[in-house]
Amino acid sequence: MRKQFIWVPLILLIGGVASGFMVLWKPQPQNLMPFLPSVRIPTLACPTDKDGDGLDDLKDIVAGAKAEVQRQPRYRSAYYQKGYPPESEGVCTDVVWRALRDAGYDLKNLVDQDIRENIVKYSRVQGKADPNIDFRRVPNLIVFFRRNAQELTREIKPGDVENLTHWQPGDIVTYGQPHEHIVIVSDKRRADGVPYILHNSGPTPRESDQLQSWPSQMTGHFRFPRP
Repeated sequence: MRKQFIWVPLILLIGGVASGFMVLWKPQPQNLMPFLPSVRIPTLACPTDKDGDGLDDLKDIVAGAKAEVQRQPRYRSAYYQKGYPPESEGVCTDVVWRALRDAGYDLKNLVDQDIRENIVKYSRVQGKADPNIDFRRVPNLIVFFRRNAQELTREIKPGDVENLTHWQPGDIVTYGQPHEHIVIVSDKRRADGVPYILHNSGPTPRESDQLQSWPSQMTGHFRFPRP
């Protein structure tokens, strides 16, 4: 009886170990594998370098947006004489003009000039331009970029290299009501190739995975300057 008592738990132990190995070595479905290879999305060359610093314009725009994230100006929406808020403050549109400034473009002057010459195209100004605020309003920037930038697809297909190649670092994306917003596409991507965005929705600018999840419909995808 004593020998039988010893062998029973030993057999149970061996069986348990064998079952464990069978579970560990059982082939897992592809979608449950914890480490899948990342999708590689090519970076397209930009032929222009407005400020002549050795970085093409798209790379400069990304660098400028990342510098805004590092500066961490607090979110504050206000009206400023001469248009520009202090460097310690900003909203989503300020990320854009500051990023373009780092690439050598004066977005305020470009927008103001386009409004003066084509004011009927800009419904947001209601027939009366205001250089103190026009370049910091998303609806005005949508009109400006539709007129002066390359407009690209708004469709996003995770894992699809051909589709995601259209989404390049430095691109500009806009969203409509009720959460009107403008962002810059980052050079950081998820494993499935979908890029992050650089933006300011409060309390300070950040880089986040919200290109697809922003709670408003996408209204534009632009590349500036137009190739």
